[in-house]
Amino acid sequence: MTEFFTSRWIGDFLFGFGALFAIINPYGLAFIFLDRTMGLSERERARIALRVAAYAFAVLLGSLFVGSQVLKIFGISMPALRIAGGLVVAVSGWSMLHATPAAPGGQATSTASYQTIKRMAFFPLAIPLTTGPGTIATAIAIGTNRPDDLDGLFASSIVQLIVAVAVTATIYHAYSKSSAMARLFGEEGTSVVTRLSAFLLLCVGVQIIITGAIEVAKSVLA
Repeated sequence: MTEFFTSRWIGDFLFGFGALFAIINPYGLAFIFLDRTMGLSERERARIALRVAAYAFAVLLGSLFVGSQVLKIFGISMPALRIAGGLVVAVSGWSMLHATPAAPGGQATSTASYQTIKRMAFFPLAIPLTTGPGTIATAIAIGTNRPDDLDGLFASSIVQLIVAVAVTATIYHAYSKSSAMARLFGEEGTSVVTRLSAFLLLCVGVQIIITGAIEVAKSVLA
């Protein structure tokens, strides 16, 4: 019996971590994070990465344990969340795609730029770029699968807490090492990957909007 529950917990962890890691894709977003924090030093970027990861952890915990209840309280439907979040993601991807490339070696490390980006840590860096509507919807779906019995509920909650910690750790690692990844790719390679990531971000935003619109259309037709 113990082996059964242990294997089940491992399976739940792998399922939850795999689903959230795939939809967040922190190492793919690392280049977008680097583009947003281009004017910062390594230490400042690591501090912003830690702040974004902390906000992402809070979003994951809230979505896993009280996400569906919060949406009900404010009368927000999942299609509305998808459309609004998709718009923000798409606009961000569009602006990055058409942004003027930074001059080589030109990194301004002023306190003002750090404070400005620090205010952006929650929005839009944590929400919706890192933990967007897709992540929130996935976390809510995972959270609704907890069993009803007390022992199973406690064990499942612990597993989901570990999932949130593990996903948050990967976000921090990817973002804090974004400049090292850029050096590995080189200046031209980083520019190409950043532009490609921006285009994919635009596509993701449009897809989220389409998904939300389809859900609205289905509810209206029903």
